[in-house]
Amino acid sequence: MSDGRRELGRADRVLPGVWRLRLPLPWPGVPHVNAYAVRSGDGLVLVDTGIHEAGALEELQRALAQAGHRLTDIHLIVCTHAHSDHYGLAAPVIEATGCELWMHPNHEHMTRAVADPEQALERRIEVARQSGVPLEPLREWAERRRSDPPSIAGVALPDRDLLPGVEIETELGNWTVHETPGHAPSHVVLFQPEHRLLLSGDHLLGRVSLYFDFGYTPDPIAEFASSLDRVEQLRPRLCLSGHGRPFTDVQAHIEANRAEIQERLDRTLAAATGGPRSAFEIVPEVFGRDLDPMMATWMLTLILCFLTHLEHDGKIQRLAPESEEEPERWVAASA
Repeated sequence: MSDGRRELGRADRVLPGVWRLRLPLPWPGVPHVNAYAVRSGDGLVLVDTGIHEAGALEELQRALAQAGHRLTDIHLIVCTHAHSDHYGLAAPVIEATGCELWMHPNHEHMTRAVADPEQALERRIEVARQSGVPLEPLREWAERRRSDPPSIAGVALPDRDLLPGVEIETELGNWTVHETPGHAPSHVVLFQPEHRLLLSGDHLLGRVSLYFDFGYTPDPIAEFASSLDRVEQLRPRLCLSGHGRPFTDVQAHIEANRAEIQERLDRTLAAATGGPRSAFEIVPEVFGRDLDPMMATWMLTLILCFLTHLEHDGKIQRLAPESEEEPERWVAASA
């Protein structure tokens, strides 16, 4: 918000028995995340939880109260994926309500990091160093990350694996589970076929904003592209996404994601055609600006995913460093 004030949790009724819970986030440019409360029997299914930070549980309770419900009405948490803004409050909600958690089994990209944050940070530092990030800015970034409070309250493991074949029962009807990795290895979407409703998490958003977890699967972009195909085949009529307002032009959003990925891949290949370059050196040519502290993780992660995808396609070669002090460099296969 322009005056620096944080948003408050609030509920918007989407359909009978379905509320969008807008929960505040501490991130510049991303003021809130959407969780969804769906009536089921005499209680609620909560789809995603919001981030863990001071006052976050109270904001969730505030939003639930606007929907006419209490925290103790939650009898099931369903997580679309194990990122902090969708999974961060799972542990305290479970502790307060005794509810179950259903989540995809490929959650270790986050749960392992929560269990050993120092090791996770060291891994990120090493990836950044190999990518050519200068040492001093890297040290400053690492110190800031060490001082950041945790955005996930604690490790909560699923009581049931959220896999195809599992259905979530609600008053609106049963929701089916569809695997949509790419944004995260643990990502799924939920689909209500009679109403053609899609709960998309971060797979499809109100506006195109790409992010892929790097280093856990061989080619996150290929996975994301396949996931777009899978969602396209469902032919949803209304999308309830993890950020932004609900939207009906789902096919247009699918095509916009495909176009954005192709444009970024083309820019990445063009940058590598100019000669051997590190991922850090390629960032400005793909995003039009230098890698800055606020967006460092996002920008570098995307570049590494683009490079890896082009390597799998045989269009780019990875050059091993000549010494431990040198970064990896990349060059177009035809260069």
